[in-house]
Amino acid sequence: MPLAIDFIADVVCPWCYLGWKRLQQALALRPDVEGVITWRPYQLDPSLPEEGVDRAAYMAAKFPDKARLQAVHDELVRQAAECGVTMNFAIIDKAPNTGAAQRLIRWAGGAGVQGEVAEAVMAAYFTEGRDIGDPVVLADIAEAAGMDRLTVLKLLSEGADREVVAHEHQMAVRGGVTGVPFTIFGGKVAVVGAESAENMARAIDKALEMSA
Repeated sequence: MPLAIDFIADVVCPWCYLGWKRLQQALALRPDVEGVITWRPYQLDPSLPEEGVDRAAYMAAKFPDKARLQAVHDELVRQAAECGVTMNFAIIDKAPNTGAAQRLIRWAGGAGVQGEVAEAVMAAYFTEGRDIGDPVVLADIAEAAGMDRLTVLKLLSEGADREVVAHEHQMAVRGGVTGVPFTIFGGKVAVVGAESAENMARAIDKALEMSA
């Protein structure tokens, strides 16, 4: 039986990138389990303008202790490397509004490439320092995953599904989600944060046990 997995996350959350990679590792530890992952949108700051803002200034205002922020970044870089991911915080210029990226990930679900697109968006941001609020960047990602570039650009320009994504975010908030990543296994077992692959694998076991 497939195991439904809801992964609630934001693409500019570095812990979500780690959580995503560790979820893949957890499923690799349970090769007999068919995990069916659905990305659920959450926005850490939906108030950001669509064109984004300067990330350095944004982070300085949010985390005034520069040494502490650097220490957190260093730890994230270390943990990301353990997951085979490179995080280049120094080259990220923009703090984007992630609404457009979340909408693309939603459409990617319909095209059967949601996981691929979600990971590509996070890699574009954290590894390549690209502006994932830019429709052209998102269209590049979509096209690389086999989606139709012009259709994606048209949908983004029309604001398609903007309200749907906002509603899903609000549903998560009303459901008690105050931080991401937030992973739900089989609708029964929740894991908060970027837990280890081993802990996520145990959550998979628990969800299967409760569903038996």
